[in-house]
Amino acid sequence: MPEYLTGSFKDDYNIEYELTEKVFYQKPATRFHILKWNIDEQYFIARSDSLNSYDPNLYSRIDWIKFKGMQPFEWGFCLTAYKANTPDSAEIATVPDRNNPKTGCNGYPFSRMKPITS
Repeated sequence: MPEYLTGSFKDDYNIEYELTEKVFYQKPATRFHILKWNIDEQYFIARSDSLNSYDPNLYSRIDWIKFKGMQPFEWGFCLTAYKANTPDSAEIATVPDRNNPKTGCNGYPFSRMKPITS
């Protein structure tokens, strides 16, 4: 897992997140349990927590991109697939267009993430 993905972050809307090797947590109450990392292709496969208010126990593919020249935003993510019934069906989703971070996530922008500093 790339070091820049680990830690606490805020997006453009001041929603807070935490990302570890095993959990992607969107505060206050949405958790994705990471099952598989694909570092070369920049995505991970995760299962939605059973207590999530939407899509509990379903699978997602979450792709990321490392930004250049967008400080304070270091990276962004795309919820490429969600509501998938199996990890395999999430994984074969159409790959986002990282060359166009403003529209490359299924027609929407990648969610930009900046580190939370104390």
